[in-house]
Order: sequence, then structure tokens, then C-alpha cells
Amino acid sequence: MQQSSSTERTWTSKDGKIKWSTSPHRSQGRVSSANVIKMTPGPTRFAVTRVDSHSAFHLFIPPPIEKIILDMTNLEVRRVFQEKWKPLDLTDLHAYIGILVLAGVYRSKREATASLWNEGNGRLIFRATMSFETFHKISHVIRLDNRETRASRCERDKLAAIRDVWDKWVEILPLLYNPGPHVTVDERLVPFRGRCPFQQYMPNKPAKYGIKIWAACDAKSSYAWNMQVYTGKLPGEASEKNQGMRVVLQMSEGLQGHNITCDNFFTSYWLGDELQKRKLTMLGTIRKNKPELPSEILKMQGRPPHSSKFVFTEKATVVSYCPKKNKNVLVMSTMHTDASLSTREDKKTQMILDCNSTKGGVDNLDKVTATYSCQCKTARWPLVIFYNIVDVSAYNAFVLWTEIYQHWNVSKFYRRRLFLEELGKSLVIPEIQRQARPARSPAAAAALTEKVSSASSDQSTMDPVDTGANKQKICQVCPTVCEKCKKCICRKHTDGQHSVLHVDNTENVEH
Repeated sequence: MQQSSSTERTWTSKDGKIKWSTSPHRSQGRVSSANVIKMTPGPTRFAVTRVDSHSAFHLFIPPPIEKIILDMTNLEVRRVFQEKWKPLDLTDLHAYIGILVLAGVYRSKREATASLWNEGNGRLIFRATMSFETFHKISHVIRLDNRETRASRCERDKLAAIRDVWDKWVEILPLLYNPGPHVTVDERLVPFRGRCPFQQYMPNKPAKYGIKIWAACDAKSSYAWNMQVYTGKLPGEASEKNQGMRVVLQMSEGLQGHNITCDNFFTSYWLGDELQKRKLTMLGTIRKNKPELPSEILKMQGRPPHSSKFVFTEKATVVSYCPKKNKNVLVMSTMHTDASLSTREDKKTQMILDCNSTKGGVDNLDKVTATYSCQCKTARWPLVIFYNIVDVSAYNAFVLWTEIYQHWNVSKFYRRRLFLEELGKSLVIPEIQRQARPARSPAAAAALTEKVSSASSDQSTMDPVDTGANKQKICQVCPTVCEKCKKCICRKHTDGQHSVLHVDNTENVEH
């Protein structure tokens, strides 16, 4: 429905630069060229041709990034351990990342990472992959740059300790996914209370302290399409003006025909004007102290609840909505051109409904990555950012996988957990298989062999076709049987009455 006004009035903005009218300048007719998307939303052709059950994640951390991590880490290994510890290879790195992913799946919040290696309450796959001491050593030596040249680079770049890895990773994000018609630009806070030259205090965030990251996400899937770490100003630099505009323009580079939804930190009349020049529209809440607004739209005296007041220019629309007495919600849009109201009981305008439905892309990314986060306790901020790269990459890989194989486990509410479990297993299995003695006890060896065989050959949960409930199977290569009665036994019943015998095709080995 349309809200009509019998008398058109014209108001001037507080800075005197903009003339606002109470009547629309143009009707909601054909779709504006600023809302015609040139790209097909979803995984790109590049991603579709390269995604299978194990490669979705590796698309985000490709060989060039792995090479930087391995080269820089091995420099630190030689510096710290000399010849006492062998250099890491690609299998070691994959196993380490796999353990991080599995730790995010299995570990309860605030639980110590070491508990995952506990023989009583831990999980076998962690002990089979590497000892906790080895995991701790890798966490200690892992590096993402050359520490010998870091000091000179930090003078002009606070992110020098992870710059090469970060830039290469961010370049990959838009190559694999095209966002839908609505993109959300907002800030994230990665929790961290250690020493960091650009640590931020944000009292409205749950963690309060951490590393601030600007993000542009698809409003529907929360795919992280672009990111930028906020490092603050360098010593001697002046405070940045119009930071919100600069961030949105940089985050939206490469987009055309999309709508950008943002919050009141970013929204301004001049941002909307600049985005329109790039064939983009803007939608978001706006602060009451903005000089481009007319004073008349801020007055609340005598306004009933659920009432709306609109003002228009040729480029933008602003609505003042009163949800309750003396409460004023202001939303600006360059996508909406009329005074459309909904038929809801609260009479919310279409602008507000669209803003509410598209503003949560980044907040949802924070929520889903925190659910299965691989973040471990550390005092090094580059490692915190690296853990976040793993978290976001794993989620983006899940988005790619489920949009390409839309029927994969579609009836299950824990699809992402299943995906992360299989991703973690696929990363650690090569390390387990190359070990001469994967487990010390006979029971652990039997159980582990069965787990590895099942995960590597059956790929039960990562099969694009939903095969139903998983069934436990006996390994056909080395079935575990009782030496006396020849019955199949599990590790729980290997002591006392039964002794374990592995049946091999070549010889029987008694444990």
C-alpha cells in the first residue's frame, strides 16, 4: 500500500546542502540499473569444476599459501630446535589444520585443548595423528612470515607478520562465489586480549577486546566475500575522515547491481551517492546527528506508535518509523523510491523489513564460526588471525559444497558438523597412514584401522548422494577376531577372556 500526502512540503537538510521533499520524485517502476546483477549468484564456474568431497577447503588455502606457511615455519623450526626436530612437510601441515578443525567440532567451549588427547575422555583420532606435545610444538613454531625481516616491514605495515598470507587468502574469496542481490558490510571482532598493536575495545561486542575485521558477506548464505583487518593509523598519521565510506567502497569493489546493507556507522547520503555511480544501491540505519537529514524528520512530539514519515530526494529515501512512544528509527535507502507500508500489525515500512532481512550476513558469520571455532589459547595475534582464516575457510567451503550438492544430507540439522568432521578426517588420515606405529595398544590399533579405512574409502557422509544411516563395518583387510573362538570383537572386549588376532592376507600377527 502507498502512503499519500495531500500537501507536498520541502525541507532543507541541517547543513543546508540537500532539499528533501515529502513526495516521491519517482515511482517504483522498472528495476533500476543499479539493481541488475551481471553475475550468476552462487559458486563460480571456477569453484564448481574443482570442488569434490576433499577439495572445497583446499580451494581457500591453496599451495602458494601452504608454501609460505611451511617455509616460514621451518625457518623457525631450525632456529628453535636446530637439528633436534625434523622440518615440517605438507602432510604435517594438513594434519595440524585437521586437528584444529576436529578440535572445533569436538571440544566444548572453554575446555582445554589437551583434554582431547586424554586417554580416558579424549578421542582416539587425536592421539593417532600426533601427540599433544607435537601439536603444542607446531603451535609454538608456526610462522606466517620471516621474523628476521619483520621489524623493518612493521614500520610501514602493522599486519606485516601475516600480510602475505592474508592478502593471498582475501584474493581467493571472490573468485569462488558470487553473492546474491544483497550484500552485508559490517565489522567483526575476533576475541584476543594479548599484546597487539591494533587491538580494539568494542563494548557492544561480547568479547569486548580483540582484532577488528571489516567484512562483506552474502546476506543470505553469509559467505565471506571480502575482508580487511583494521590496523588503525601509523604513528604520526592524522585520524581518518569518512572511514565508513572508505570501508564500504573498498569492500564492494568488483560488485555491480547489488544492494549494500550496512549499519549507522557507515550509512550516509554521500555514500549512497557514490555507490550509485558504481551501479550499487545502499540500505541501512542512519544516525540522527547526520547533517544531511532535515530537522523536521527527527521531531517525535505527537506522533502515534507505528507511524512513519518519509522524505525524498532524486537519489535517496529516508523513513522515520516510530515503533513506540518517543522512539525514532531512521533508515536511508537508495534502492526504495516510494512510501511503501506493509500490511503487518506494526505497520513497518518495506524499507525497514528489507533492512532487517539483509543486515545480518556478517553477524551470522560470527555466530556460525564461533559454534565450531578452532581458536586455541595463544598469546600471538598472527596465530589468532590464522585460526580465523581456518574457521572462515571451513565455513565458506561448507557453503560451496551445500550449494553445489544441495541434496547432501538435506534432512539433517547438523549438516555443517558432518562436513567439518569429514573435512578434519580427510586432513589427518594421510599423516596416520604414513606412521609405522599408528597406535600403541592392540585395541587402539584395531579401532583406528577400522576408522581410517571407513573414512578414507567409504566417504559415507561426504557422498553427494544421501546414503542413509551409517553402519559399522569390519575391515576386510585386517579384521579383528578372537584368537581362540574366531569371533569378531571390539576394543572394549579385548581383555580377559579374549586375545586379539589380526588376520592379514599374508600372515597372522598376534598381539
